[in-house]
Amino acid sequence: MDKFEALRTFTTGENFHLQHYLGAHLEERDGEWGYSFRVWAPNAQAVHLVGDFTNWIENQIPMVRNESGVWEVFTTLAKEGHIYKYNITRANGHQLMKLDPLAIRYEARPGTGAVLTEIPEKKWKDGLWLARRKRLGFFERPVNIYEAHAGSWKTNPDGTPYSFAQLKEELIPYLVEMNYTHIEFMPLMAHPLGLSWGYQLMGYFALEHTYGTPEEFQDFVEECHLNNIGVIVDWVPGHFTINDDALAYYDGTPTFEYQDHDKAHNYGWGALNFDLGKNEVQSFLISSIKFWIDFYHLDGIRVDAVSNILYLDYDNAPWTPNKDGGNLNYEGYYFLQRLNTVIKLAHPDVMMIAEESSSGTKITGMREMGGLGFDYKWNMGWMNDILRFYEEDPIYRKYDFNLVTFSFMYIFSENYLLPFSHDEVVHGKKSMMHKMWGDRYNQFAGLRNLYTYQICHPGKKLLFMGSEFGQFLEWKSEEQLEWSNLEDPMNAKMRYFTSQLNQLYKENRCLWEVDMSYDGIEIIDADNRDQSVLSFIRKGKKGDMLVCVFNMAPVERPDFTIGLPVAGVYEEIWNTELEQWGGVWKEHNQTVQTQEGLWKDYKQTLTFTLPAMGASIWKMKRRLKPTKKELNKTYKGVENEE
Repeated sequence: MDKFEALRTFTTGENFHLQHYLGAHLEERDGEWGYSFRVWAPNAQAVHLVGDFTNWIENQIPMVRNESGVWEVFTTLAKEGHIYKYNITRANGHQLMKLDPLAIRYEARPGTGAVLTEIPEKKWKDGLWLARRKRLGFFERPVNIYEAHAGSWKTNPDGTPYSFAQLKEELIPYLVEMNYTHIEFMPLMAHPLGLSWGYQLMGYFALEHTYGTPEEFQDFVEECHLNNIGVIVDWVPGHFTINDDALAYYDGTPTFEYQDHDKAHNYGWGALNFDLGKNEVQSFLISSIKFWIDFYHLDGIRVDAVSNILYLDYDNAPWTPNKDGGNLNYEGYYFLQRLNTVIKLAHPDVMMIAEESSSGTKITGMREMGGLGFDYKWNMGWMNDILRFYEEDPIYRKYDFNLVTFSFMYIFSENYLLPFSHDEVVHGKKSMMHKMWGDRYNQFAGLRNLYTYQICHPGKKLLFMGSEFGQFLEWKSEEQLEWSNLEDPMNAKMRYFTSQLNQLYKENRCLWEVDMSYDGIEIIDADNRDQSVLSFIRKGKKGDMLVCVFNMAPVERPDFTIGLPVAGVYEEIWNTELEQWGGVWKEHNQTVQTQEGLWKDYKQTLTFTLPAMGASIWKMKRRLKPTKKELNKTYKGVENEE
């Protein structure tokens, strides 16, 4: 679109490619090549362009304001590689140097100057992946996500983070070895402080300089796709860093943030909240997410802190009720609906994931059905319940067995993703391994049991890096993972266990094919509190099924019996207590044939030894026809009913 239409749609909230208008652009004018610069600062008294090409403050280039508050200038002095900023004269006459909000590259920290960068158009080689993604989607496909912080997965000897060129060489083979289907990165957009983990952003179009160049991240994503791994990135549209040289009070007045002081200030996080009802802000944010999806071929976006966007009283901050006296932030609500509508029209096969912890608003599902349009919602309730249960001494678990079973009451009220994320292994919460009850042996046993339960439970999966091998220390964002743990045989076995569990997940359609309805699960027994044993069946579309049994007590149970709906010969395909995983069992349970016998409402029973603190998964090897005795029972039952 031409710049007049670009400006008009920017002001109406309908410009979703804003990076083609605002920011810096190489152009030819009157036979000369130079850069045009445009920035939105509607209430500034004046704006000057400064940079390497002006000796910074000494020779400022004045910019001209149009009727919509966008300042513009063209200069032949600026060249690729130069660094620049905007010197904003605020309404009170004070001057402040500001970054370019639309820059696609910034200088290294602690600098915040934008770098004039021309990125060549990439000739992508991931067409087969994209075509398959479009054809198959993700709802009925396996989704098992490895969550990572790009700055601390591994670091160089001098402590600097790996670049994406290095991650391409080491992280992608690791993901393949570990059998993950997707990787999700904590925010990769430019941020001034690494300790924020990327959740206090300053540049919504720029890759964080610490992680390398945009081209390197493009190549990383392409290589992931060539290895059948999807890439998801966290994105933060609710709040932004309060730093003076970034977006905060950009022209001296509330520009990107709300006018209302309390509504603008995110007191808990020391940040500022976007004014999501402002058209220009909507254009800015939706353009940001579309840019990341289009430019980097992303497969999903995880939207951070949705509760902060939805609720005026989030985090117990000072607040003013909405026009109807409630706590729903209408601007945030309608922004999220619009965001998902726009993205789904352009990319129906890209996952939109909400990190949201309340139950007051329908998050997933179509706008027309009352939802916000997200594909998945993190199931924070399940995560909190199940971790509390596994941390507890097994002697008390029978009294809190509802922590394990309660999720079955609501599991399909939303499309859920089951997260064990970075938030659970920081700030004194202990690592996943350290959360587990008991001595070191029982901690590993509990962790194997827990991960198996996560894999078997309906919903897509997510596990934070380091948790796959049972790292004992909490995650530290400024240091690499404790890779030295793998010198311990138990940690090495734990990593191998996780890789094979992930492979089990991928190979069995019944664990992911029907993830959003009760058609995919049949509860065998959720009432065995005294023994702390849970059993259920996961079912696929074509009658395939897995019998999943979880012993959540450190007591082996010989001759353990459950009921089954189908007569057959069953083989144990998974046992978390095998020696190869770090357990004590030398081999699986023997293959078992069901026996006739009434067990609850079932007419077949399966009897086997259930390992202590172990999970056992069974698969039918051969279906058996009901005996004449059973057929007679069934016939008489029908006769009696008549």
